[in-house]
Amino acid sequence: MLTIDTLSHRLSGYLEPSQVMSVKRAYYYAEQAHMGQFRRSGEPYITHPLAVANILASVRMDHQSLMAAMLHDVIEDTGIPKSAITDQFGQTVAEIVDGVSKLAKIDFESQAEKQAKNFQKMALAMTKDLRVIVVKLSDRLHNMRTLGALSADKKRRIAKETLEIYAPIAHRLGMNDWRIEFEDRSFAATHPLRANRLLASLQEVRGDRKAIVDKIKAAIQDRLDRQEIDGLVIGREKHLYSIYSKMRAKYKSFREIMDVFAFRIIVDNIDDCYRTLGAIHNLFKPRPGEFKDYIAIPKENGYQSLHTVVVGSQGVPIEVQIRTKEMDDFANSGIAAHWIYKTAVNEESESLEGHDGVQRWVQRLLEINKLTSSSTEFVENVKIDLFRDEVYVFTPKGSIIELPSGATPVDFAYAVHTDVGNTCVACRIDDRPAPLSQVLYSGQKVKIITSGNTQPNPNWLNFVATAKARTAIRHYLKNQRHIESIELGKRMLNRSLVNLDMNLEQITDQQFTHVFEETKVESLEELFECIGMGKIQAFTIAQILKPDAELNSRDSAPITIDSADSLMVSFARCCRPIPGDPIIGHLSKGKGVVVHAETCKNAMNLRNQGENIANVNWSLNVTGEFQTGVRIEVRSERGIIATLAARVAQTGTSIEGIQVEERDAEHSVITLTLSVTGRVHLAQVMRTIKTMSSVTKVHRSKK
Repeated sequence: MLTIDTLSHRLSGYLEPSQVMSVKRAYYYAEQAHMGQFRRSGEPYITHPLAVANILASVRMDHQSLMAAMLHDVIEDTGIPKSAITDQFGQTVAEIVDGVSKLAKIDFESQAEKQAKNFQKMALAMTKDLRVIVVKLSDRLHNMRTLGALSADKKRRIAKETLEIYAPIAHRLGMNDWRIEFEDRSFAATHPLRANRLLASLQEVRGDRKAIVDKIKAAIQDRLDRQEIDGLVIGREKHLYSIYSKMRAKYKSFREIMDVFAFRIIVDNIDDCYRTLGAIHNLFKPRPGEFKDYIAIPKENGYQSLHTVVVGSQGVPIEVQIRTKEMDDFANSGIAAHWIYKTAVNEESESLEGHDGVQRWVQRLLEINKLTSSSTEFVENVKIDLFRDEVYVFTPKGSIIELPSGATPVDFAYAVHTDVGNTCVACRIDDRPAPLSQVLYSGQKVKIITSGNTQPNPNWLNFVATAKARTAIRHYLKNQRHIESIELGKRMLNRSLVNLDMNLEQITDQQFTHVFEETKVESLEELFECIGMGKIQAFTIAQILKPDAELNSRDSAPITIDSADSLMVSFARCCRPIPGDPIIGHLSKGKGVVVHAETCKNAMNLRNQGENIANVNWSLNVTGEFQTGVRIEVRSERGIIATLAARVAQTGTSIEGIQVEERDAEHSVITLTLSVTGRVHLAQVMRTIKTMSSVTKVHRSKK
């Protein structure tokens, strides 16, 4: 049975005597505070904090973390305030205890928003002191080890939460041993029959595999001895949840997965890692494309190792990991290993790589939190970062940028800097032009081309893979939409006031106060935004300001459309208006102004139904391109579409879409969706198309 004396003996192996005494003092304080409290198993409650501290001792955490582990339930369960902990054990320990206490009641089965808020709270606790989450993980690990006293439903709930939240966080912090235990215990609690069956199968094949494992191990050890490399060769066995996941994801049988043999080789230094790799590749034939160098390019959680897959005798696949002892500690304990080494190494040591990587991730959490407006959105984006495989690409200057699998140049741009992402217009991959939506692969060099006169494209949200890019784009567009809606609302109100021989500058504070009371808005900015978003009609505000005036929405001076790129002005797909077309505007709630052609049937219906219609017209200098359709009747012949596309391209016009409809054996109808600057541009394109001998008729399509 674990006691404070046995724990103290264990701690004396790596802590100073004064630090061990501080941990013991925290234990006795917690023991007194929890006096009379018991766990569901019937044991005194103090056995839980003691066990949590023991788990932290297994990864050699610092004395302040151990003290916090002893005290982590004191604030929550005994009513002792944080100030008392501060007085007794100092500010640092009190902050860790307080952080863990705030995470104590995550209710996974509650409403989505409440669950999201709790997850957000836990993620942000890491940004203050990483030890908060390490103590919390050890608390959860002991709870998983003692699930036996709980009901089956509660076991499954806790296991599901552990698998979906705590295991990924442990993985992200590089704490591989804890992640494996979280996954295996969660698997056993959620699917006990499957877990037992797999365990029995694993024990059954273990004996059959032993001879092969021993033979491969002996061959590797012999080769290392001949090369005078001092290395420890360990046979690795896949854990239950890993086997189960691969069977489900790859539709493989248990036998197929177990046919792969895995070994880890621990050596003294980095030079020996690469010498060992050479020795292994001389001993067995390497599989092409299966070598990964995580020493030169560590994973973001600090993981470092050489990975290779070779083929042994009789075609047996062998996975080999090669690393130093220090790298192995980081691979197993992750961020916890930072406290082992931080006082024993200098700033240039590879040992701090993991801590720096996690700190970068934590910094990203803060950025994501600032750019998201809700807890649900925060969680959605953080989970993108938790569940990801990495690719490594290079900047033009040779710096390495780590991105998740499936990332694009837009993700790369935002990873470099938010401003680079916001002004990105094009890219070059390996010195060749490439689309911004192209998926990146490890080893590629990416150059981003920027322009100060651009902004993020909403379509980027359809293909970006990183949380940072997604949140930055949404934040920019939301902010831009807010700014544009205020500006549009201000213009619309001013135009409504023109017919009353008034303008905004003449409106007094008292008049605006009256408007605020009538419309239930709180500020002038909010009033403009509501008008711009179509929630309040501008002529309604004008009537409030001058009740005796007879005014309707069509009396206002027209709104000028000067650009194709506005978040608050959109162009109806039913009629696709372009500059030069007579147009009207529909104030759509939440969308701003939707522009229709005057002849559009939908626009006529909206007008007849008394919808909020606004006067709009085109500016003399409209910028941007507008989509419209052209319907072309042709005689069917080989290569007609390619010829037509080439003829349109000669005019410098982009084709956004092509639809082909066969009318009969000899005739077809081709509908092109084109990007044009206006009616003059469209007329030029249509004249060019008419010169083709196979074209019988060209006219503008309404859709």
